[in-house]
Amino acid sequence: MTVPKLAKAARIILVGAPGVGKGTQTERLMNRYRELSSISSGDLLRKNVRERTPLGILAESKMKSGALVPDAMILRLIINELTTRGWIRDSALRPYAVYSSSVEVADNTVDMVSIPSALRTSRYTFSDRPSASFILDGFPRTAVQAVQLDNIVPINLVVNLNTPSDIIIDRICNRWVHAPSGRVYNTTFNTPKVDGKDDVTGEPLTRRADDDPEVWKARLKSFRENNEPLLEHYDKLGVLWTVTGNSSDEISPKLFAEFGKRFGALEH
Repeated sequence: MTVPKLAKAARIILVGAPGVGKGTQTERLMNRYRELSSISSGDLLRKNVRERTPLGILAESKMKSGALVPDAMILRLIINELTTRGWIRDSALRPYAVYSSSVEVADNTVDMVSIPSALRTSRYTFSDRPSASFILDGFPRTAVQAVQLDNIVPINLVVNLNTPSDIIIDRICNRWVHAPSGRVYNTTFNTPKVDGKDDVTGEPLTRRADDDPEVWKARLKSFRENNEPLLEHYDKLGVLWTVTGNSSDEISPKLFAEFGKRFGALEH
């Protein structure tokens, strides 16, 4: 089986309503393009809390008080992760040539790209090597957060996963779960071997308490209203691409084709 190789770094965000299949598309992209990594703001937050880092301790105190973790903290987590991986560097700390330079990170030489200051005001330089490709999950969720992220690293593809609301609601209404394991079934396209029973344990399947059509109609309406400014922001930057489909299997081939076109993914 041939494995596609990227010609340059892909820095991606997948945007879509709850239930649209962002997790499925992320998994399929990473299985197909091995240079892609997933950077989840939620995972980074939990990791820092678990490891008792200074930032994790601060974030935990916020959460325990019932407050939201500030955008600045989430951004710092992302900056730390991308810096640790050698994908961005703080040009205020180490000077670089105006256009490009390279720096040793671990045992690899990573090309760092810095757009002239007249065009880009970020203090960070970023790698454009294929190995610096990632899908960012959980951030940004608003146009304000997107602007903050722009000042750190430029996202070069925002995929708007568009599935009609009635299809999503129908999918959710037919969803059954095995609560102890988290395994999910659907009576329309992923049926259990025995009706109402988990394939592995044989235990009964249940419905999630919030898998109610009216609850989901409200969630989808709220998502559309809150998401519009975010999509407009990326549309203005010329990196927004919308793909429409009724299922993940319908969307994935279109996504792979566009991805290959934009990032020069060649079969090897």
